[in-house]
Amino acid sequence: MTALSVLDLVTVRSDQTTGDALAASRGLAQVADQLGYRRYWVAEHHNMPAVASTNPPVIIAMLAAATERIKVGSGGVMLPNHAPLVVAEQFALLEAAFPGRIDLGIGRAPGTDPLTRYVLRGGSAESADDAVAKFPEYVEDIRTLMSTDGVELQIGPRRQPLRATPAARTIADIWLLGSSDYSARLAAEKGLPYVFAHHFSGDGTGVALDLYRSSYRPSPEYPEPRTFLTVNAVVAETEEEARRRALPNVQQMIALRTGAPLHPQRTVEEAEAVEMTADQRAFGEAMATRWIVGSADQARAQLEELATTYGVDEVMVHPVAGASAGTDATTSPAREETLRLLAQ
Repeated sequence: MTALSVLDLVTVRSDQTTGDALAASRGLAQVADQLGYRRYWVAEHHNMPAVASTNPPVIIAMLAAATERIKVGSGGVMLPNHAPLVVAEQFALLEAAFPGRIDLGIGRAPGTDPLTRYVLRGGSAESADDAVAKFPEYVEDIRTLMSTDGVELQIGPRRQPLRATPAARTIADIWLLGSSDYSARLAAEKGLPYVFAHHFSGDGTGVALDLYRSSYRPSPEYPEPRTFLTVNAVVAETEEEARRRALPNVQQMIALRTGAPLHPQRTVEEAEAVEMTADQRAFGEAMATRWIVGSADQARAQLEELATTYGVDEVMVHPVAGASAGTDATTSPAREETLRLLAQ
C-alpha cells in the first residue's frame, strides 16, 4: 500500500484566532502520528488571512514536541526570503532536538505578494530578485553548512570555520520542492530528493517526475532518486458530504487564482450560502477533479491510482475539508476524519 504523509498550511477559519488554528493543527499532527503517517510538513506563506503557517521552523518545533514518531518538516521554506545560514542554523537545531525526525523542504517561490516579499528582503526588490537567481548556490550553502564538518572560509589572511551548529551528529533530510521542471532538474543535478506540488496545479506532474528520475546524479547521501507528490484531499462517509466539505477550500482557491479578495476560510454553511457564478462553479469543478474527494473506498482507490500513474510509493495529502458551524475552534474534526478514513 502507498505510504501516506500530510501537508498543512495551518488554515485559519472564519471562527478561529491564530492560536485556535495552531491548536487545531497540533491535534491534526497528533492524529497523523497515531495513525502511522510518515511525515507532517507545514508550508510557508505570508500575509494571507486564511493561512497561519508563516514560520515553518517555529511550527515544526511545536509539532515535533507534541508528537512521538512522525517526521516533521517544511513544505517548504521559501529560500529567497531568508539568509541560507539562518535556515541552516534553524534546521540544524531542530535536528539536534529531534534527531532523525526533521525534513527540510526548500522552495524557490516567495510564497507571498510582491509587497510582503519586498519587506521580507529588507526593502530591496533587487536583493529579492538576486536571491531567486542564486537559489542553486543557496541550496548548496545550506547543504554544506548543515554538514557535521561545516566549512572553512578564507577571510583575509586566515581561514575561519563556519558551521550551522557546533557539534552536529545527524543531518536533516533536504528535499527540493517544485511545481515545474526547474527544481526537478536542480534536484537531479545535486542528487537530492524531490517533491512535486501536484496539489497546487496538477499540470506537468509526470513530465517533472520523469525528468528527475531520468537525469538523477547519485550523491553520497542519496544514491537513488527519492520522490513523491502532494494532493488535496477531502474524505467523508459519503461522496456527497465530502463534496460539501470541499466547498470552502474550492472557493478560497477560486479567489486566489482569479485575484479576488482573500478571506479566512468559510465554514461549510457559509460557503453554501455564497452565490457562485456559472464560471466560478465550472472553474471550481475543474480544479477539484485533480483532488481526492469522496468516501473512504473512493478516495483510497483514487489515491492508489495516483500513486500508480506517477510511480511513487508515498503520497502527501493536504487535508482541506471545511468545518461545520459550531465546531470547537481549537479542533478540525473534518480534516482529522479525512486522515482516519484514508488510513483504514
